[in-house]
Amino acid sequence: MTLPPTMNALILKEDGFAPARTGAAIETLEPYLEYGALPVPTPGPGQVLIKVRMASVNPSDLYFIKGEYGQPRVKGRPAGFEGVGDVVGGHGLYARWLKGKRVAFVGGVGGSGTWAEYIVAPAATCVVVKKAMRDEDAAGHVVNPVTAWAMFDIVKASGSRSFVFTASFSQLGKLMAGLARDNGYAMIAVIRKQSQAAHLKALGASHVLVSTDPDFASQFAALCKSEKPRILLDAVADQQAADIFMAMPNRARWIIYGKLATDAPVITEPGQFIFMDKKIEGFWLSQWFRQASIIEKMRTLRAVQARFISGAWKTEVAATVKLAHALEELPAALQRGDGKVMLVP
Repeated sequence: MTLPPTMNALILKEDGFAPARTGAAIETLEPYLEYGALPVPTPGPGQVLIKVRMASVNPSDLYFIKGEYGQPRVKGRPAGFEGVGDVVGGHGLYARWLKGKRVAFVGGVGGSGTWAEYIVAPAATCVVVKKAMRDEDAAGHVVNPVTAWAMFDIVKASGSRSFVFTASFSQLGKLMAGLARDNGYAMIAVIRKQSQAAHLKALGASHVLVSTDPDFASQFAALCKSEKPRILLDAVADQQAADIFMAMPNRARWIIYGKLATDAPVITEPGQFIFMDKKIEGFWLSQWFRQASIIEKMRTLRAVQARFISGAWKTEVAATVKLAHALEELPAALQRGDGKVMLVP
């Protein structure tokens, strides 16, 4: 195919990191992004050029464009970490084999982002997507599903048949609910709105607690006695998350994979780290990919695709927004909160 000399993209307006944290909420994209044209990127050794079909919008994307993620922005480059598309070129034996195939991929590492018509990505990180898998599922094939699978491995290794999950109405929380149900584990889901409870239970959560309920603490204490959860998977890292952790039994692990809150929590009972063998740690998918064996990665990616194809998992899409309309429409779409937002060229 003949490639155009330029492409449309959502382009970063700032470099590096922001001086202060304000959280993932975004009322306007104007301070961070502009819609414009860039040269179509050229793949280097071991890289492929992908024509983007669809890109997902994750909380990590929002932190990144605001300069609050663990990876610095590069002014003038496209934003976006994850998507699905068709390989149209590349260099190297594996890259040539991938040409013409639909792949899921993660971008942004080399400055080429998914919120564009074309992207350059390492061939080794591209995942060939089976024909039976929808673009909506493939566009979010890596970040949330692989995180869910890897985190559930942590739960299984804990020795407890239950776990706690905050911000559970996220796409990741919904995936975890299905894994818990299908494997006979009790997921204690923490949400903000009572209206979300029935849907999460239908997806597989055993217990659903509303964080604003006046009886939340006593309800959770009762579940700690009956279920004895030892893993807290937390995307909020606020005072309530710290209180949940303090209420959990001995050998509990607080695994923080996000920081939705902007205020730091206070640990009220530090003696628990000594006498109850509790631990606080972080989870970052990029680190998992670096540390996991090739066999573990392949097993996980195959299992993820199988769940989507079988219907055990499904990406719930709240809105699909065109790149050209994103500056005007994306902030409002993100406020819906009932599913993923996708970007298309």
